Amino acid sequence: MNARSGDAAGRPSGERPVEALARALYCLAWALATPLAVGYLLWRSRAQPAYRQHWRERWGLFPARRDERPLVWVHAVSVGETRAAQPLVAALLACDPDTRILLTHATPTGRETGAQLFAAQAGRVVQAYLPYDGAFAPGRFLAAWRPRLGVLMETEVWPNLSAACRRAGVPLALVNARLSERSLRKGERWGVLIRPALRSLACVVAQGSADAERIARLGRAGAAVAGNLKFDVAPPEQSVALGRAWRAGLAGRPVVLAASTRDAEEALLLDAWRVHAARRAGALLAIVPRHPQRFEEVAALIAARGFTLARRDDLGPRPDGTRDEPTGDGRPPPAADPAAVDVLLGDSMGEMFAYYAMSDVAIVGGSLLPFGGQNLIEACAVGVPVILGAHTFNFAEAAALAIEAGAAVRVADADAAVECALGIVADVGERARAAGRALDFARRHRGATARTIEALAPFLPRPGA
Repeated sequence: MNARSGDAAGRPSGERPVEALARALYCLAWALATPLAVGYLLWRSRAQPAYRQHWRERWGLFPARRDERPLVWVHAVSVGETRAAQPLVAALLACDPDTRILLTHATPTGRETGAQLFAAQAGRVVQAYLPYDGAFAPGRFLAAWRPRLGVLMETEVWPNLSAACRRAGVPLALVNARLSERSLRKGERWGVLIRPALRSLACVVAQGSADAERIARLGRAGAAVAGNLKFDVAPPEQSVALGRAWRAGLAGRPVVLAASTRDAEEALLLDAWRVHAARRAGALLAIVPRHPQRFEEVAALIAARGFTLARRDDLGPRPDGTRDEPTGDGRPPPAADPAAVDVLLGDSMGEMFAYYAMSDVAIVGGSLLPFGGQNLIEACAVGVPVILGAHTFNFAEAAALAIEAGAAVRVADADAAVECALGIVADVGERARAAGRALDFARRHRGATARTIEALAPFLPRPGA
């Protein structure tokens, strides 16, 4: 049977009867959950109004694409995956000047990040939401866009989407794939749905050998190993220069950055910052929450602990010319001097590299509590050593390699993280050595993009075809 074929019962090739029954029940569950999906979007839109936009796309309702040029579809669910996709998208565009990229997301912040990253390629990169994985939406999505190849980033394997691609003859690849032991256990519980989806993939490219081994245990052997695409994301010169300019306005204060923090981590860090007041020696704590809807919540946490606060706009104009909304009386918020306050709140999106460039050491969010950790590679790429908590299962291999290289240190909790960070900024010589180790670590692990393109080459549109 070829990629478009199915059996007499209408099942995609390779799907066993028990798997087909499980997927039928899965489709029924999605149909029953539609009101819940609507409620979820409305609930999220209270904090992020962008969740009210493009609803038709969530259910696979798109106008038919009239452009006949070859289209490669890349799915990057949110911010982290979108940033990781940047070097891959650039390489795909370079493969063929006629190829266009459809970049899909699941969150407004992912979509906004994609728009920022690929603004210069707006004529060749279009964006949309990937529809929910119901019975019919994936098929409508494929019929409207007609991609030649689908590329999923990291962990996004969906049963109905995989089946629809198989029926439509669209090769589907999973790249930069990662699978923690926790995710493996979850996948095994839903193996009757996940295993046929994995088997149907045309290509799997894993971040590391451990990821490939776990993917094999879940039913898909033979994954290529290419490394982590995040190592190939080059810090934008403009962002680094912006961060250096911010630092110049801090009157020589060292900066401890809490990067991409998650819910409840900020409170732990602020309490530890207060406990270690005698050791701070003028250091500034900068906190950049992972999710923008939490900016005001974190600002309230900072104020409630009696710290003086500066915000992003106190550092200077934003590159896009925007600033925070005026206060209730129509006046802009009062400015604070970042060189004199206790804590800086990084309440902006798309400026993570600038925050790293202004910092001496970074405590990586998501690792102090069991969220799995956020991207530590960006900090190292700017020469900023990192401090990790106990929970780094989302970046297990990168974390282990960074610790081995001396670019990262693992600690038990938020108090130890702050104590370690203050120790690093107090020792100028060690800080410089740690910065050098971080840069060297980031440089030595580049090259995943080229290896991924090599693995995808048999499925890419041919130039001129």
